[in-house]
Order: sequence, then structure tokens, then C-alpha cells
Amino acid sequence: MEISTLIGLILGLVAVLFGMVLKGAPLVSLLTPAAYVIILGGTAATLFIGFPMSEIKKFPKLIKMVFVKQKLVERRELIAMFMEWASITRREGLLALETKVEEIDDQFLRNGMRMIIDGNDQDFVRDVLMEDIAATEERHRAGALLFSQAGMYAPSLGVLGAVVGLIAALTKMENMGELAHAIGAAFIATLLGIFTGYVLWHPIANKLKRLSKKEIELKLMMIEGLLSIQSGVSTIAISQKLSVFLTPSERAQMNEKEDATGEQKD
Repeated sequence: MEISTLIGLILGLVAVLFGMVLKGAPLVSLLTPAAYVIILGGTAATLFIGFPMSEIKKFPKLIKMVFVKQKLVERRELIAMFMEWASITRREGLLALETKVEEIDDQFLRNGMRMIIDGNDQDFVRDVLMEDIAATEERHRAGALLFSQAGMYAPSLGVLGAVVGLIAALTKMENMGELAHAIGAAFIATLLGIFTGYVLWHPIANKLKRLSKKEIELKLMMIEGLLSIQSGVSTIAISQKLSVFLTPSERAQMNEKEDATGEQKD
């Protein structure tokens, strides 16, 4: 479970609801079906018009992605894995890694490993894997754009909902009580439009972009590791080369672990 998404969602709802209470706005006013129809239905309509069905079908899967923790190989674990493979390669050659291929869970890394074991040229391996990354980035961009567009349309639809509500309110001019209630209900659509746009859709788009960036950086790290193994560099050289993908704190932790391991061996 991606706890940050759940915290953000709950915090957003609490902030709005508690804010309404502090301002003296009745929470029962949120029970305005017409506002939900205009905002949610209208936002859905804009997405169906603006995107092909093949991308719309991915909407539930994309929602799931921001609530389920991303399963990626730990970077320090990946470095350790590449160091092990480099050691095997220098002792026994690339073909010795064939037994390791089926143990690899990541499809991208498995494909890259097979290519270098098959003896493909380094430029060919890099080009194929970079094309794979480019295709992945485009898929991720299209998914995030779906929510970015929803976030852009929803607040505007909130204004539309308010206009519709005010038109309805004008029919109640003879009764000031009903008029005031109708005007309040009219602005619920604006509230929903702004809330869904800036508390749901735009943040979800941003999280999808961040998840994509993290995955792409890991794939680039894998490419450098694979090409380094193919070049026959030492385990120390691989560690130094791939350490640039770590944060300073991760790098420090890895160095401490290596120092501790070295001391134990001594």
C-alpha cells in the first residue's frame, strides 16, 4: 500500500470538511446530486472525447498504481547483484551467467542479460534497451496526461455547474429562503470541481510522473551495469560507476556496509 496517497486523500477530505465546519457551512449542502453529475460526468465526458478508448481503459489500472507500492529492485541490491555477476564474468566468462538469467524477475534486465550473453554488439544492446525505455516513457506520459487533463477540465466544469445552479436559483426569486439555498447549492459544483481537479487529478498525475521517473532511472542504471559487465570491468569499477545513481545517504550506507564486510573478512 502506498501510504502517502492514502494520507493525502484523507488529509484533503478532512481539510475541506473541517474548513466548512469552521466557516459555518453545513456539511449537508454537499449532498447535491446535480453537482456530482456535472463534475464527474462532465470530466468523464471530456476524457472520452479527448483520448482513445485504448488509453481510457487503463484508467482503473493507473488509479491502482498510485495506491499500491511500486515494486522495484532496491538500487543497492542491484549494485551488489551486478558486482557478483562481474566477478563471475571475469572468472568464467559471459556464458557462465546463463544460469542466472532465469533467476532475474525484472523483464527488462532479463532481456538485456540475454542480449549480452548472446554476444550482441554494445551499441546494439544500448540502442535496443534505450528504445524500450523510450516506449515505456511514452506509455507513462500518456497515462499521466489522462489525469492532467482531468485536473484541467474539472475546475472549469465547476464554473459551469455554478452557472447552471444560478440559472435554477433565478426561478426562485419570489422566495428568499429558497433562493439563498439554491445559490449555496450552485457553488457546490465549483467546490467539487476545484477539489477534484487540484486535490485528486493533478496530484495523481504528478505521482505517476514521479513513479515513472524512478522506474526509468532504474532501467538506465541497469543498462550501465549490463554494458559494464559486457566490457569486463572489475567489481570495484562497477560499484563506483553505479554508485552515482544513489543518493548521498544511500551511498554512505553502502560504503559503511562494505567497510563492515571488509572488517569481518579481516
